[in-house]
Amino acid sequence: MAEHMSSDPNTGGRFGQLDDGDIYVVQDGKPGAPALLLIQNAAAPLACWDPFVPQLADAHRVIRVDLLGPGSPADPANRYDIRAQARRVGAMLDRLGVSQVIVVGHSSGCTVATALAEQRPGTVAGLALIDYGPTLAAKIPERPLFRLVLTQFPGRLLWRLRTDASVRKAVRTGFTRPLDIPDAFIEHALEMTHRDFVGAMRGPLNYLGQRSLPDRLTTLGIPLLVIFGADDQRWRSSLASAYQAVPGARVELLPGIGHTPMLEDPQTTGTLLLDFATAVGDPS
Repeated sequence: MAEHMSSDPNTGGRFGQLDDGDIYVVQDGKPGAPALLLIQNAAAPLACWDPFVPQLADAHRVIRVDLLGPGSPADPANRYDIRAQARRVGAMLDRLGVSQVIVVGHSSGCTVATALAEQRPGTVAGLALIDYGPTLAAKIPERPLFRLVLTQFPGRLLWRLRTDASVRKAVRTGFTRPLDIPDAFIEHALEMTHRDFVGAMRGPLNYLGQRSLPDRLTTLGIPLLVIFGADDQRWRSSLASAYQAVPGARVELLPGIGHTPMLEDPQTTGTLLLDFATAVGDPS
């Protein structure tokens, strides 16, 4: 893997070379420790995991990937398709020498995590899904302005007119607790192209619409933890119980928490993940 010239030498960031392009990878913790793979919504920055990475990295090799970063495929069929993204993540794990891993997905990253488990059930020792609906029925309708942004016109025009303030307002809908929005969220949104944003929104919904996540996971026999903010404004937390159709699944609702538990309550979220990793048996 070729080193990425990061402004922060402690981030552990590298560009991994794959057959169809590059993928940006950040690692924390010790290389020989049990592996945890964190996959976020492709429209969110890797920094969304920052508040609890130190807690996880004490005893784990924590791996984060940027699905739509520089070097990713230009072809939309491979760039936004969830199965294609999962295949690239699997190839990245091979390059890193990771044979078993607990995978954690947040928001639409849950679809990539699920697809990876479908493709590599022997590699994924456990799966944790954070705030993503089991079916399309759990989706809370988007606001009219957001739906307009997803169109070619006037969506592309609206995207060009976005500002720091408008992005900050949109990001804030993911939180229930009053929090300062990390600058990394704003910078990421301002740098993202309209095409990537639309692809990041539509690809996961297409995957979910083809087959529900519980239905996909039921036959895999992989331990499952579901963490859901009870006050999520993007997905109906009341329908998170549908995940209990997966044998042995554990569903945790966090009172007073919105769509992003890693930022709103990193301590509780990190503890739940560490407890889950222990129960799974910490793959090596």
